[in-house]
Amino acid sequence: MITTTFKALNDDTRRSIMELLKQGEKSAGDIANEFNISKPSISHHLDLLKQANLIKATKKGQFIYYSLQARSLEEVFRWFVQFKPEERVHLRKPKIRLGVS
Repeated sequence: MITTTFKALNDDTRRSIMELLKQGEKSAGDIANEFNISKPSISHHLDLLKQANLIKATKKGQFIYYSLQARSLEEVFRWFVQFKPEERVHLRKPKIRLGVS
């Protein structure tokens, strides 16, 4: 599943589609109007994003609307976080000089 997500994210157009969907749900036509590529190409990009569970499609009447689906991104995030080094608290000696009486 994570491999499919990385494949989907490895394309500028698909990442741009996701950026567009941050604004909210959009129809396939609205998405296609934002790009200077063919509608079949946009459809292919949308399909790959759906396969990766990065977006979901909802049919409303004659139109299909797309929206972000964060579950796969959360999985990728958890995968990345496992490589984060543990934060270590470094205790430093206080810089207080005690006067000798």
